[in-house]
Amino acid sequence: MSPPLIQRATHHLIYHTRWASRAVQLAIIAASGTIAFLLRFDFIVPPFFRAHLLAGISVWIPAKVLVFHLLKLDRGWWRYACVQDLARVAAANLAGSVLGCLTLVLIAPLGFPRSIYSLDFLLCLGLTAGARLLVKSAFDFSRLQNRGPKKRTLIYGAGDAGVTLLCEIQRNPALSYQIVGFIDDDAAKVGRLIRRVKVFSNGAALASIVAAEAIETVLIALPSASGAEMTTILSRCHQAGVTYKTVPGLAEIIEGNVLAAQIRDVAVEDLLGRNPVHLEEGEIRVNLEGKVVLVTGAAGSIGSELCRQIARFHPAGIVGFEIAESPLFEIDREMHRAFPEVPFYPEIGSIQNRARLDEVLRQYSPSVIYHAAAYKHVPMMEAHIFEAVENNVFGTYNVADAATEWGVEDFVMISSDKAVRPTNVMGATKRIAELLLLALQNGRTRYVAVRFGNVLGSNGSVIPIFKEQIAGGGPVTVTHPDMRRFFMTIPEACQLVLQAAVIGEGGQICVLDMGEPVKIVDLARNLILLSGRKPDEDIKIEFTGMRPGEKLYEELSTLIEDTAPTTHEKIRIYVGNGMQEGDMLAWLSLLRQICKSRDVGRLVLALKDIVLDYSPSMDLLKRVIETREHHPVAKAS
Repeated sequence: MSPPLIQRATHHLIYHTRWASRAVQLAIIAASGTIAFLLRFDFIVPPFFRAHLLAGISVWIPAKVLVFHLLKLDRGWWRYACVQDLARVAAANLAGSVLGCLTLVLIAPLGFPRSIYSLDFLLCLGLTAGARLLVKSAFDFSRLQNRGPKKRTLIYGAGDAGVTLLCEIQRNPALSYQIVGFIDDDAAKVGRLIRRVKVFSNGAALASIVAAEAIETVLIALPSASGAEMTTILSRCHQAGVTYKTVPGLAEIIEGNVLAAQIRDVAVEDLLGRNPVHLEEGEIRVNLEGKVVLVTGAAGSIGSELCRQIARFHPAGIVGFEIAESPLFEIDREMHRAFPEVPFYPEIGSIQNRARLDEVLRQYSPSVIYHAAAYKHVPMMEAHIFEAVENNVFGTYNVADAATEWGVEDFVMISSDKAVRPTNVMGATKRIAELLLLALQNGRTRYVAVRFGNVLGSNGSVIPIFKEQIAGGGPVTVTHPDMRRFFMTIPEACQLVLQAAVIGEGGQICVLDMGEPVKIVDLARNLILLSGRKPDEDIKIEFTGMRPGEKLYEELSTLIEDTAPTTHEKIRIYVGNGMQEGDMLAWLSLLRQICKSRDVGRLVLALKDIVLDYSPSMDLLKRVIETREHHPVAKAS
């Protein structure tokens, strides 16, 4: 049969599968009974047994049709036949033969040949199973006619993910991969055949195997690999001179349609050194569904992702409060396009404007506030200390105080690991904001702070900067070879914020367990590898020196804070030593006076008095000294 005829026949079976399968099975039942008699009597049925043949076919057809229908053998798509389907075919044939045998014992003419029962069963089983395999083979063969050029490919990882990927590629010839073999570091698998594909050797031999087998690309099927393991694999692929892609984990596979469709380039998130954290959603849904939610800083990288995540839980509405007009316009368009069933209300305003905050809260009466608006760039806040205090401290107080006045149930603030033993103004202002929330806890509004590390891909973070530098040919600039940071993805950060509103009971700081900190220089090298370049050869790495306010290591808790477990294994709660509300209001009044007078020296001292473990940077201290020398009035004050 020519390929066009096969394709037409396959197309017809696809769209008329139920009636076609019923007709074929009916023919098989009749044919198997007839052939059984022919085999029993050497292809010439004696006249005496022709009545037995007629009785047998008259019984087998209704008996087996009934059983096949009850077991739904007439409803499956034979193009997807598998081992489980063949087991059901065997069970159905056995049940149909038994039912037919019992009926024939009662009504068949005397002398019915007993060997016919077994012959009929075996023939019917073979033909019904063979028909399915024939249709599956014809369908697969028809797809082979559209094959294009294939890349000779190795699968790195002969575990469940690798075998599943192999099956998917073999099942879908339209994919541009020709699987030559596996690479696996498990010595027990080396030399074995998996679906006729050989496991060559471990990863150390990748370069030699690539050269010997003319490999063009490597598919990494190790979704549970750690960051260190993934880095080693990328280095080996790069040394072997092949392109590489990765296979997602089980959660990503479930969300998608087919495994092969989700083969993707290795992302920097794969190099975190830990598996991304996914939080519980049931309690979050209870906390958000049907409620109005307000997000400050709604157009920023964290604020906008919060809006997207919140919309999945079907709130009554989302109020996006933002000072930047154009980004707010864009997130408004995106939310209406992506979540048309969730009302989104863009509101322009500054958190430093209490009157505007009152207008918005009066209009929408939100039940939950996620406070993401803040100045966060460390070097810039070192140069703009007054603006940092006015926005991060006074602005936070405005939102938090308005929340109580307008009956908000939950207030969740985005904090930072830089608030721990801060060495910069940004961290100090975030720590004061945390202390402020602890002091405001009043039994009405639940105030919770969420502390996490650097966010991969957020505006102004190191990853976009590195990517821009790599795209420009380098160099990639790193401040110090020993600089380390905790990292998390934007979705992780936002899930933590949503979870905090559920876990926190008020007056607490929630922290995500982010594993071990990552060296920035290692992140830079890995990102260069991901771009297909060689670190220190194609793209240079330069060390520029630490910037004002930076420290080598970030921390997530201080020694004076007590830790407590939560219902989620990856979230801890730190209950800091706060202060009385009256004392905090007095400090706020002093800070306002100092900011009004623009006295840098007094402001630094005040920050130090409030945050006892704050260590001002040398650059800021030099600025204080220079200001005193050039402004005698400030010195005298």
